[in-house]
Amino acid sequence: MTDQVFHASYRVRFDEAGPHGALRTSGYLRYAQDVAWQHSEALGFDRAWYGARRLTWLVRAAEIAVAAGARMGTSLDVSTEVLGYRKVWARRRSEIRLDDGTLAAWVHTDWLLIDAMGRPARIPHEISHVLHAPVIDAALARVVTGEPPPSAVSRQFRVRPQELDPLAHVNNAVYVDWLEEGLREAVLAPGDAAAPPPEARRRYRLEYAVAAEPDADLERVTWRTRAGWAHVVQRGDAVLFRAVVESDET
Repeated sequence: MTDQVFHASYRVRFDEAGPHGALRTSGYLRYAQDVAWQHSEALGFDRAWYGARRLTWLVRAAEIAVAAGARMGTSLDVSTEVLGYRKVWARRRSEIRLDDGTLAAWVHTDWLLIDAMGRPARIPHEISHVLHAPVIDAALARVVTGEPPPSAVSRQFRVRPQELDPLAHVNNAVYVDWLEEGLREAVLAPGDAAAPPPEARRRYRLEYAVAAEPDADLERVTWRTRAGWAHVVQRGDAVLFRAVVESDET
């Protein structure tokens, strides 16, 4: 480990793999979240440090590129580093590698720092001083899905208690599980093509616009596009989450 790149080891557990025996896509995002916090703690900024200052990091956008499926029982090396930051947010890259060094996936995550009122907060000097990362001339990643066509598949659902994390938020990886549920539902629609298999090379671009509340009644809408799939989660007319999925198999 260096101050710039932090590594942690994981093993794909039985409960993290789907019926196909490969790590669910949300698992890559969960590892990226966890290793980011381990890195922060190693630098001296644990949750207690943030809590004393009434600050916290939230994921506003992410990109997951899966290159090779990680099978159940596989040992993984997961790294994280800060690619850059700008005033109130920072972008991290995680690489998930198999035990032979093969890249299984990479994850880019845009983390937004907020205060106790939920407002963007400037990154403290104590953190920027040790990041050794450049100030980047970029904006938080955005996702454009367009309007769903009449053929889009829509489902109503409710946020379940087990989907909340210790901050009483729907964890951002849960939205990826909802996305994959939407893909399966769309695949079952008459005359539609199959979704990419878990071994396929595929890329997910995700934007978290508004947090889903506990017990909220929501709607997910999924539809085919020329490049793959588009998906939104909404509460009434308010869009909470947008995603697009592209695959070599589409």
